Amino acid sequence: METQPVINPHNKEEYPPMHTCEHILNATMVRLFGCPRSRNAHIERKKSKCDYLLAAAPTPEQTVEIERTVNEVIARHLDVTVDYMPHEEAARYVDLSKLPEGVSDTLRIVRVGDYDACACAGAHVGNTSEIGRFEILSHDFADGRWRVRWRVVDSPYGQQDA
Repeated sequence: METQPVINPHNKEEYPPMHTCEHILNATMVRLFGCPRSRNAHIERKKSKCDYLLAAAPTPEQTVEIERTVNEVIARHLDVTVDYMPHEEAARYVDLSKLPEGVSDTLRIVRVGDYDACACAGAHVGNTSEIGRFEILSHDFADGRWRVRWRVVDSPYGQQDA
């Protein structure tokens, strides 16, 4: 029996399709805009929001491109995998700038296929086919922060257990 390394306890109970979709949205924003991953996120089952530091608000065309790109990644049916590694090794693959003080020596790195990798202790689906469809509900821009409100719909997550 394989044992998992001890990592910091996690105090949230995310809805795995939404949380995994957040990873894809973050990677999409980094790729399309060169911005950091979300600086503030509130991930819930029915709708979520993320804040991105940008020089200007995305245009309507760019907003459509964000939604299209996230849905294309979901449609690739990428496996979501977990690796455990020490900080020094993880720093070669992921941005560790948002880690809290006193984090464990071993990090849990979550990968969404070849599209995203980040340190994360949250709950995720096993494959992007379990997410559903990503929809941007609304967005606004103020003081260099673009806030996007979004959801996933038509998720088959958990239906195989019913």
